[in-house]
Amino acid sequence: MTDEVLPPRGRDRGNKSLVRRATRADVNRVAAITVRAYVEDGFIDADNDYVEQLRDPAGRLSAAELWVAEIKGVLVGAVAFCPPGSTYRELAAEGEGEFRMLAVDPDSRGQGVASALVQRCLDRCLELGLTDLVLCSMPEMVPAHALYTSMGFVRDPALDWEVHSDVTLIGFRITA
Repeated sequence: MTDEVLPPRGRDRGNKSLVRRATRADVNRVAAITVRAYVEDGFIDADNDYVEQLRDPAGRLSAAELWVAEIKGVLVGAVAFCPPGSTYRELAAEGEGEFRMLAVDPDSRGQGVASALVQRCLDRCLELGLTDLVLCSMPEMVPAHALYTSMGFVRDPALDWEVHSDVTLIGFRITA
């Protein structure tokens, strides 16, 4: 599990994303990015109960693998990879990996940060001998769905689930 520099995509091809494991020193910035991404994009309201989970990257750091992306030394994105045994897993079956709470600072989008973080999750699946990588997403997260399908993920309705009576998440999967 080494840090890796991944080639950028998007508007500023001079930048490279460094994807690395998060540390305790990163949790405040990860919390801010994650909440900002979900709230400013209009996916949830600032007073939604889920905001408390988004504000808790320390929990993700201890219960999953928290990965972050930096550009020019600035933390700009994060994702929680949930290997077997992680209490953050919601969908993954035995032999599968899962990721959750992918977030990129809105000011840093279009530079390949999200794809670099998702690729790291795929790489972790390969490193751990896992067959598939799964995730769930809000139906409104259309730009994220475009990213997933561009990377080879397919919709898997068998993974869809109702969180609350007013929130249904849709599932995606890729064979690692």
